[in-house]
Amino acid sequence: MSRFFQEELIMGKQDVLAGSCKTETITAERVRNPIPDAVTALAEGFRSGRWASHIEPVPIPSKQAIIHLIEQAQQILFPGFFSADILRPENLDYHLGQQLSQFYEHLASQISSAIRHDCFRHNQACTLCNERSYEIAAELIDSLPAIRNLLESDIEATLTGDPAAANSDEVIFSYPGLFATLIYRLAHRLHQLGVPLIPRIMSEHAYHRTAIDINPEATIGSDFFIDHGSGVVIGSTTTIGNRVRLYQGVTLGALSLPRDAGMKLRNVKRHPTIEDDVIIYANATILGGDTVVGARSIIGGNVWLTESVGPDTRVMLEQPRLVYIGREQGGQP
Repeated sequence: MSRFFQEELIMGKQDVLAGSCKTETITAERVRNPIPDAVTALAEGFRSGRWASHIEPVPIPSKQAIIHLIEQAQQILFPGFFSADILRPENLDYHLGQQLSQFYEHLASQISSAIRHDCFRHNQACTLCNERSYEIAAELIDSLPAIRNLLESDIEATLTGDPAAANSDEVIFSYPGLFATLIYRLAHRLHQLGVPLIPRIMSEHAYHRTAIDINPEATIGSDFFIDHGSGVVIGSTTTIGNRVRLYQGVTLGALSLPRDAGMKLRNVKRHPTIEDDVIIYANATILGGDTVVGARSIIGGNVWLTESVGPDTRVMLEQPRLVYIGREQGGQP
């Protein structure tokens, strides 16, 4: 390509760019400003109480702070796994003392916010909120050894129930079922202690991380194992015994509810009872507060169950008939 032709080509491109970059001067008077009207409409909706908001002179619990509390709890309950600190028997007491002191203060602060927010929301007078918050935080810390003991039984149940689980380290680091169960056991204890809002924020974080949805109000015994886990749903009034194993996609839920169920059925048992040593395979759905699955029973995959079954019962779907298209059964395409 000649030098003259290259120069012409470059000049042509510059002319095109210059033409495409011409802009029109726009004055403020010619542009509609939507902000004042939107501010007025939004503010009116929030002030009127028609829309949920937090326009209150009291703090609200921080979701990020609660996630940090969960991370602190992991470091306390599984020392050496979730921090860069190198732990030895000689410095274990110091490590636990430091972690627990921070956890205690942070937890009390978030509980105080939750209580104050709840009192303001329901037009109740807050009394001794800070003192109550520290008392509740102390109660949870008193419960940590028992919670850790339950988690150890959950780890053992995982090792017993899953041949792919090489050791407890692998389960602690990488099994979503144990992570969801850890959060459930902490959130359930906070629910028992009467803490509003925070347990549900914790369970939502577990769901976000694992796709396992365990309501903090549910009651779950020891040696609990969720294999794989994605899609598991455990409703608020579910009762689960000891040594129960669930697979992915299991729903322990409520039957169809009326439109005004939120108020009428708030304290009514709506979810099933699963007794000791039950196994529920993938995508099974068990519904209803009167539904009881007896001890040592096995519920097969994809079963839909709305009535009770006695102990030592197997509930399975009939073997489906497979249809092969484009090849003979057992043959090659």
